[in-house]
Amino acid sequence: MYIIGITGGTASGKTTFVKELLGQCNANWVNIISQDDYYKPLDGLSLLEKNKINFDHPKALDFDLLEKHILSLKKGEVIKKPIYSFETHDRLKKTVSIKPKPILILEGILALSVSKIKTLCDYTIFVNASEEIRQERRLKRDMEERGRTKESILEQFDTNIHPMHRKFIEPLKNEVNLIVDGTKKFKEPIQTIVSLIEKKI
Repeated sequence: MYIIGITGGTASGKTTFVKELLGQCNANWVNIISQDDYYKPLDGLSLLEKNKINFDHPKALDFDLLEKHILSLKKGEVIKKPIYSFETHDRLKKTVSIKPKPILILEGILALSVSKIKTLCDYTIFVNASEEIRQERRLKRDMEERGRTKESILEQFDTNIHPMHRKFIEPLKNEVNLIVDGTKKFKEPIQTIVSLIEKKI
């Protein structure tokens, strides 16, 4: 199994890049795992308590389970992937069965922030966009799709998102195989990755 890790800051364009990439690939070849589904369960905490947690820090994620699942897929085993709800800030009770495929795409802002996960990846990509653009995109998305206030989003940027990005995500730009401009069309970098995938199949 060939593993492609894709990272970059919040609202940098990762999800769009992955969707366009998958649109160019045979679905029988590729699995995708989102880091978001591996946030640690928060059973027993109130919504107020959950809202105080810094979800932009690697400690918020269950990297042990993510590592276990990646290794299981590499062995040819089926995994039961968790499903995370942003509405409740917790895992759902149900899971999704994932069967191994030749290519695994691992995507998320902190997906490559710990070495034991990053070293499992055969090829790594950083989707890049400026702090200003990412904040503008995130404001629009969270206000329209998640019903949040502008004030609460900006506070989260100042206290969590920007500081954690600078500490854990931005340095990865110097360690990846490919940097993709998240403000431009993805046609050329997607062609590069599709060609890479076709060679590995």
